[in-house]
Amino acid sequence: AERKKKNLAIKKRSRVPGVMITQTVEQLPPGKSTPDFTRKPMPATVQEGKKAFFKAMVSGEPAPTVTWGRNKGEIDDPEKYKTRYDERAREHILEIIDVKPDQKDTYKCFATNEYGKAVCTTTLNVIAVGFKKKSQKEGEIDPKLWELLICAPRKDYEKICLEFGVTDFRWLLKRLNQMKKEREDEQAKVVETLDNVKQIEVKPYGRAEFGFDMQLWDPNSAINLYKDGVMVPYCDDENSKHSLKKTETNYTFSIKDPQPEDAGFYQVDVEEANVLTTEFRVPAVEFVDKIKDVKAVESEDAVFQCVLSTPLNRITWSREDSSLEHGDKYEITVSEDKLTHTLRVKDCEITDKGAYYAIAGIASSRASLVVEAESKESKGQLKEKNTELPQPEIKRLNFESSPSFIVPLKRRTAPQGYECYMSCAVKGDPAPRVTWYWNNMSLNTNTNYHITNVCGVCSLLILRVGPKDNGEYKVIIENKLGTAESSMTLNVRGIYV
Repeated sequence: AERKKKNLAIKKRSRVPGVMITQTVEQLPPGKSTPDFTRKPMPATVQEGKKAFFKAMVSGEPAPTVTWGRNKGEIDDPEKYKTRYDERAREHILEIIDVKPDQKDTYKCFATNEYGKAVCTTTLNVIAVGFKKKSQKEGEIDPKLWELLICAPRKDYEKICLEFGVTDFRWLLKRLNQMKKEREDEQAKVVETLDNVKQIEVKPYGRAEFGFDMQLWDPNSAINLYKDGVMVPYCDDENSKHSLKKTETNYTFSIKDPQPEDAGFYQVDVEEANVLTTEFRVPAVEFVDKIKDVKAVESEDAVFQCVLSTPLNRITWSREDSSLEHGDKYEITVSEDKLTHTLRVKDCEITDKGAYYAIAGIASSRASLVVEAESKESKGQLKEKNTELPQPEIKRLNFESSPSFIVPLKRRTAPQGYECYMSCAVKGDPAPRVTWYWNNMSLNTNTNYHITNVCGVCSLLILRVGPKDNGEYKVIIENKLGTAESSMTLNVRGIYV
């Protein structure tokens, strides 16, 4: 019974999205509570060489101990990281003193007391200063990068290298080919054939999957799954967190209902030989504007477009269950600010109809494509038109546009004493000037409010709302082509015990 109590782990829901709470006792004594976050650390984008701060507020009785960690390394070097508690603001702070590109990562914050633990994640993005052509030596390359490249098809080399900050990878190809040969010799002892290796990808139906086609010399060889070097148990039941589905020679591993804490470095070994290495990244991102249903006539193009809350180099586009690649049939593009992602289905056919998905991190958006048959009349007209093709008129492109709201403010009700977060998304060219108002009084210079504008996603944060914060909040956006406004009402509820 004692052992059972020690290993007890009751999962609890936090009122703050993205926080995972584990209670380690069967029953909480009166007046005691498990840790929780009343405010999560917000994602930060910082220029190289500047300071970065993550700030968290926690609750729990007794008061929890707060510690910090990161996915790709330690934070115990006092020259690089400082942690402190600000009594006045009741904030736990992690300070990154002189931000370097290799500190771009997912950071974790843990709040612990004798009754349990709460954990949440946040991200640090680093803007490099200028362009530095680094002639990296082999010893400076992250060992994880070598592992990923050994398993990846050549077409993915550039994408994987960029994620590790390596801009010129041609020099490492010779060493990589040698390492691949050594790995294949190792695998040949236990594996007859290994093909079609697929890196981890989030699927539309809420699973993250990776796998390969493989024939073993000995069907009884042990197949082990590891996450960040720790063995992970799995079974063939798709309802379990980690499972393996095997059909003849195909092996597909999956993670059910992926969460931020599932991010990590996954490896599959057969006996002692590694056959797959893949990294699961879970960026903190949401859809500001989701993809919408599209109707197209045969031979026309169909376009799906979405806007993200955080810049991403790429997202996954899927049709039904198959991910789509940029090529003759599909054109996949990303805006310069990495927030707007577009899929163009070229020269539509009736068979292109169905469900399409945009998947960013673990968030997904679904829309349908309907393709209508081209009428005989329009075909005849097209032939007529094609006999004399008019010369295209050359126009000077003008991308300027008046301000508008992609996502307006929404009415909010918030409990007294808690933080309140309100946001909207705006567009316009030139980028509009954004002003926040409360009951028609400007808030832009008021230090009681935390106001941010990241790539058009505008947010206002009130750390502890009270009755004085009731009222109408308004955002006015303006550029030389015009103005637009959006408003909402905030109602603050009292706490009823």
